[in-house]
Amino acid sequence: MVGVARAESSLEALRARIAAVERSHRSAQGSIPFGIAGLDAHLPAGGLRVGALHEVAGGGPGAVHGAAAALFVAGVLARMEGPVLWCLRQRDLFAPALAGVGLHPERVIYAEAGDEKGVLAVLEDALRYGGLAAAVGELGGLAMTASRRLQLAAEEGGTTAFAVRRWRTPSAAADYGQPTASVSRWRVSALPGTREVVPGLMGRPRWLVEMMRCRGAEACEWELEACDEAGHLALPAELADGSLAQGPGERRAAG
Repeated sequence: MVGVARAESSLEALRARIAAVERSHRSAQGSIPFGIAGLDAHLPAGGLRVGALHEVAGGGPGAVHGAAAALFVAGVLARMEGPVLWCLRQRDLFAPALAGVGLHPERVIYAEAGDEKGVLAVLEDALRYGGLAAAVGELGGLAMTASRRLQLAAEEGGTTAFAVRRWRTPSAAADYGQPTASVSRWRVSALPGTREVVPGLMGRPRWLVEMMRCRGAEACEWELEACDEAGHLALPAELADGSLAQGPGERRAAG
């Protein structure tokens, strides 16, 4: 019995050491901050965790074309260093738009997989390779098993993974409520155009950025100005300078 107790004690000690190494590895990987105090403070890592899987989708009609979601991801990638793999199902990604938010073509490797099975296979291989800043895959469905494989591959390779979720019809977007192994899940919706800054010139586009789920944080949402040419989001001017009264309806926008 003494031998069994010692063996169990040694096993527990080994498990504790492995857990400590894993925590240290994840901590060392760091995060990608957004540069917006209220948003970064809400995230456990102070930004998007590096070496992890993150899901992003568009809201409303954007669930199909995914333009706001793709630009949101491209803005994050623009603030990282190194090459990026973007795995497509179809040739409808507008590269000049990505460049407009700071993700320039010379940094992007495009892979056209044709179907979702191919996207998942290419994305997993790219994450395990470890020589990329990040890898992006455009997906409709994402089962728990597949998401676990991607999360493990991201951790193993230290490469950040983004699943840009897109569907053929808005009704199919209900799949976004299904659980996955991703560290965070976001929805980005284009808001109506802002007022004119000068006659004939509209202000910067705005997004409703919803953090639907994140490990270690409560769901939250922010009204933000869309990514600029360097990939940075921003608080609307009337919120940044505190000129807008913060009643219950404005809390989400103030972040």
